[in-house]
Amino acid sequence: MPGDVKAVIFDLDGTLLDSAPDIHAVANATLAEAGSGPISLDQARRFIGNGAGVFVSRMMAACGIEETPEAHARLHAAFVARYDGATALTRPYPGARDALMALHEAGFALGLCTNKPQRPTMSVLRHFRLHGLFGTVVCGDTLPRRKPDAAPLQKAAADLGATFALFVGDSEIDAETARAAGLPFALFTEGYRKTGFENIPHTASFDRFADLPEIAAGLLAAPA
Repeated sequence: MPGDVKAVIFDLDGTLLDSAPDIHAVANATLAEAGSGPISLDQARRFIGNGAGVFVSRMMAACGIEETPEAHARLHAAFVARYDGATALTRPYPGARDALMALHEAGFALGLCTNKPQRPTMSVLRHFRLHGLFGTVVCGDTLPRRKPDAAPLQKAAADLGATFALFVGDSEIDAETARAAGLPFALFTEGYRKTGFENIPHTASFDRFADLPEIAAGLLAAPA
């Protein structure tokens, strides 16, 4: 129908960007300063998804650091201070930028819904000159609640005025978020999921970003 707004909303880490190498480096620098660590890159990938606070809790547990409120607050502050500008090792997934451009040019409204805090999110988006493509950016500290709660994704869709919306992510958390918000979910299978993709509920899946515009067009076709 005329006036319908079709939106594609993306997760960030593990979906558009392979940011685990930077997060891994930040974690190990933080742990080294505290006289502990390191963690492996594989551990860092597995710890990503629930926001910086949970990541810090997981890295503390992996290194046998007792998680008192004081210790967590100290390590969290040191982690976030380094995390804010960590872009040197991060790379967009192959074809991600082209897919964003193709969706934008096809008239889709684009949004971002991530558990990453706002400052590092905006820093990395500006670094890769992606920030201008998104009509809204909802981060892990935008609302009191984070994914997999539906509220951040619902806010992103509302901000875009979406009549139809698709969520694109890489993980179990993203799948649960889409389900909670009642939106179709396209699973990027090359990200940071913790189990086989066949075990993650999804409406569609893809391993090449070149396939995403066609998937979005099919899933967001207005009913006759």
